[in-house]
Amino acid sequence: MIITRTPFRISFFGGGTDYPGWYREHGGAVLATTIDKYCYITCRRLPPFFEHKHRIVYSHIENVCNNHEIEHPAVRAVFNWANVFDGLEVHHDGDLPARSGLGSSSSFTVGLAHALYGLRGQMVSQHTLAKDAIHIEQNLIGENVGSQDQISAAYGGFNRIDFHQDDSFDVSPIILSRYRLEELHDHLMLCFTGFSRIADAIAKSKIDNLKNRETELNRMREMVDEGIAILTDSHVSIDEFGKLIDLSWKYKRSLSDQVSTPEIDQIYDEAMRAGAIGGKILGAGGGGFMLLFAKPEKHAAIRERLKNLVHVSFNFDDSGSRVVLYQPNGL
Repeated sequence: MIITRTPFRISFFGGGTDYPGWYREHGGAVLATTIDKYCYITCRRLPPFFEHKHRIVYSHIENVCNNHEIEHPAVRAVFNWANVFDGLEVHHDGDLPARSGLGSSSSFTVGLAHALYGLRGQMVSQHTLAKDAIHIEQNLIGENVGSQDQISAAYGGFNRIDFHQDDSFDVSPIILSRYRLEELHDHLMLCFTGFSRIADAIAKSKIDNLKNRETELNRMREMVDEGIAILTDSHVSIDEFGKLIDLSWKYKRSLSDQVSTPEIDQIYDEAMRAGAIGGKILGAGGGGFMLLFAKPEKHAAIRERLKNLVHVSFNFDDSGSRVVLYQPNGL
């Protein structure tokens, strides 16, 4: 039996430039961090005593005899990619809801691929895990997804990720003093808007519009450098980082009319009136989690103003996808 633990992520700047349709022509970059909220995948070989061959347990339970019968698209794609023939049982547990803008689907793909490597007795690099997950999601499943979520999930940590025209990428950890990192953390709030969304359709609307948004996407990529410059200069107020998030949200909203909704706009306006400096919907948009940036003394007022939403406390994570239980002889 193997259990993998793979973190979710928060993306600050550069989202949109991680789509292959963009970076293969222009290059791209994002600034993102993983957090201590995780996707857990439990995987074990299934003894041949059942009517079914595979058992997959998530929000549904699937008992199937062949890979092609699997309804879960990521499990089906990963099993086929890994040439899974022996019976397997897979359980998924997540700390936060799916389809919420935290890269949970990529965390799932990375975590499952990691578990299958482990079942074969193979250790795998972070780079290979990320590349495999990108291939599975973009080419095998055919999802309209970028490439940052898989890399963040595999590597973990607070990183600048650069995407190159030849599909290669570089991961550069952001080095900050403990005080500056804690200062950033203490200014961040994470709240659930109350509704999930299917990211694929929203992402497709953005991808279809990439050529019409070159100015916006180039500016959003520049914000990666600006955000890092703010964080690494202790003489610059951390509030400038929040103002940049606010600006990035305005640009992100322009990428597609599906990124925001009247409900999201109202939540954002209420947070700003209560003292937030900036914020954004995480992920493709349309729902899920909203990241807010505010002085710590304003957090209580913002929570009161948004008291109908679920607020989630979190810390930064730097571990990436990990095998947390390995019992190669256990069923």
